[in-house]
Amino acid sequence: MSFMMDAKVSKFDRDPTLANPLAAAIAAADRETLKTVAGALRDRRMRLAWQPVVYASDPSVIGFFEGFIRLLNLRDQVIPARDFMGAVEQTELGREIDCAALQMGLMCLQRNPQIRVSINMSARSVGYQRWGSILRKALRDSPKLGYNLILEISAPSAMQVPDVLRPFMAEMRNHGIVFALDDFGASLISLQILHELRFEIAKIEGNLVRHIDRLEPSQAIVRAALALAREMGMYVVAEAVETEAEATWLREAGAGCMQGYLFGAPSVTPDFRAFRNGRPNLGPPGG
Repeated sequence: MSFMMDAKVSKFDRDPTLANPLAAAIAAADRETLKTVAGALRDRRMRLAWQPVVYASDPSVIGFFEGFIRLLNLRDQVIPARDFMGAVEQTELGREIDCAALQMGLMCLQRNPQIRVSINMSARSVGYQRWGSILRKALRDSPKLGYNLILEISAPSAMQVPDVLRPFMAEMRNHGIVFALDDFGASLISLQILHELRFEIAKIEGNLVRHIDRLEPSQAIVRAALALAREMGMYVVAEAVETEAEATWLREAGAGCMQGYLFGAPSVTPDFRAFRNGRPNLGPPGG
């Protein structure tokens, strides 16, 4: 009897990975991607690609450059960020990616003190010792560097550890650093925490910007986001602007800056000479 029951048990029941070959293949691909990412960090196969953020009122004037980390495989091909960012967000590998991006961004600022840049980070990196050491050492070595640095934190990340962010943001503001809230308008956010953290910049998520000149639902959300940002004293940047029609709508709606392929693609060899001073600050006095 026992033998007959065992015979009816499929090999797929004994090995769940065989029951869904597609899931097994995806899991294996994910493991291989993370292995490649770890190797890129270890071997320093990385660079920052810089995209200009321009003033809505005059797109010929650049407000700052955002740096996007690019990790390369052994064939010097970029590993798509979408393939690994979600998986590493809460891991040490994610913290090491933040360290690499910060270090390259700070080195770029030290070589080009006339520009202003933004670097992406996870709120969880605030408590990561190596990340904090990299930032504080750069501020000691170049005391004025902070006035040209913007740190971007996504809204979901900021909501996870606000108690860690509060003292860190207060400390860094003493060095002139400005904070941008990424993915604004695209996810749930506590208004109380938003008020307490007081980000200087709000970046409207790109999916809301796409075709905004003709999509009424997106228009309503972005208008609400703009109104909230104004109420919270945040300067608004619209991301992923690709057409003149989108730019016109956003300009008329009140966006302060715009970013996207319409104004320039991310480049590992940017022309920083295009940066011009003399426009309003994107942050507190002294920036």
